[in-house]
Amino acid sequence: MSSIQHSLRIPKKLDREISREIQFRGERDWSKGEISLMEEALRSSRVPGIVFVQGRNERRPAVAFSGLEVREVVATWKESGETWDELIKAYPEVSENQLRAARAYYSTYPEEIDERPAREAYWTPERVAEERPFTRRPGA
Repeated sequence: MSSIQHSLRIPKKLDREISREIQFRGERDWSKGEISLMEEALRSSRVPGIVFVQGRNERRPAVAFSGLEVREVVATWKESGETWDELIKAYPEVSENQLRAARAYYSTYPEEIDERPAREAYWTPERVAEERPFTRRPGA
């Protein structure tokens, strides 16, 4: 990925907050951490109602105040034939605006949401056995 260098003056108080967040996320490189924060801020600004949650290895977009990741809502929507009424029925505890936010995020950043299932599909039981034989139970 190509990049452009900028000089940026940050107030000390904001720098402390940024550094604390970057450290919390486990990032050691300030620039990479700041870029991640800026990307999330821009995405949340472009699609209100979306927040980012810490996953096992990465931060993922989620529907605010729902406990649902965007990918879950999108998977349900696709499984229902991309039918709005079926999506609403699948999540009666979630408002229509929350579901609209998930769909809006997907329409804005489809590659981000589609990439994860493709990555997970790679790890079939056969591939795990072949590439990670140490994961087998003893005697299996």
